[in-house]
Amino acid sequence: MMRVIEISKHGGPEVLQISKRAIPKPGYGQVLIENHYAGVNRPDCLQRAGLYNPPKGASDLLGLESAGVIAALGAGVTNWAVDDAVCALLPGGGYADYSLTDAAHILPVPKGLEFAAAAALPETFFTVWFNLFIKAGLQAGETLLIHGGTSGIGTTAIMLAKLFGARVVATAGSGEKCAKCLEIGADMAVNYREDDFVQAALNTTDGRGVDVVLDMVGGEYTPRNLKALGRGGRLVNIAFLQGPKVTVNLIDIMARELTLTGSFLRPQSTLKKARIADELRTKVWPMIETGRLAPVIDQVFDLCDANDAHTRMEAGAHMGKIMLRTQG
Repeated sequence: MMRVIEISKHGGPEVLQISKRAIPKPGYGQVLIENHYAGVNRPDCLQRAGLYNPPKGASDLLGLESAGVIAALGAGVTNWAVDDAVCALLPGGGYADYSLTDAAHILPVPKGLEFAAAAALPETFFTVWFNLFIKAGLQAGETLLIHGGTSGIGTTAIMLAKLFGARVVATAGSGEKCAKCLEIGADMAVNYREDDFVQAALNTTDGRGVDVVLDMVGGEYTPRNLKALGRGGRLVNIAFLQGPKVTVNLIDIMARELTLTGSFLRPQSTLKKARIADELRTKVWPMIETGRLAPVIDQVFDLCDANDAHTRMEAGAHMGKIMLRTQG
């Protein structure tokens, strides 16, 4: 048997409760991971509240990433071994002592990194790489506007964009958070409670506008994001904290040849996520192993305190990733 965190009913953080379930067995192409740490992400909170259903066939348990050691291999898995130290993108089930995932969606724990830091990598790094570098095609020399600069996604996006030669403007909700954005590499940080990020984006580009916007707010931010873009700019949405329905001016989009796109990572095909893993392994993992890149950790909670982790996530005070300690 293993410990798990279950959702007793849809609601606030208090509905999370610790329980026990049988340890799952890996099927064909799968691995069983004995988790040491798991990441807490915004989709976990949405699923707990009943606003984000897991894909068909995925675990009903929360948790989209973890790190630990391989405990068992399913048939057909030949490139990993029991006791290998790995971090993994999960279809669900990370809030538990053991998790199952496709063998193509795991990566080695980077040399020099502890399990807690390794568990903070998969969900945000897969998301940022897919949306910024594959979908938006961010290039060296371009300017990127990132909302939520001190979130797990935001800190990852700032660091990756800078390492690959982009100029970064980040927004955050306090002076302390803006200072953190600058500390990890942003060229400019805008306190959205005090200043207009559209005007800041235009000012820093001499009126031309930024090339890419990475947004998780949606709602009334969307037309403002479009105004902040320069000709040929790309707006990529990965969430919509202010709501999914917006009104935009198609004439402006067509006249300035703007692109409005976005994605959900969790329902992507097994093959597509495997390709993202391969690109991260070859292009990003070497940077982590040489110390040029490391995830920002906000706070670590024990598995049984998952409700406190969700409370901190939803309070919005965190800077970096919130983690759960499972220790197998």
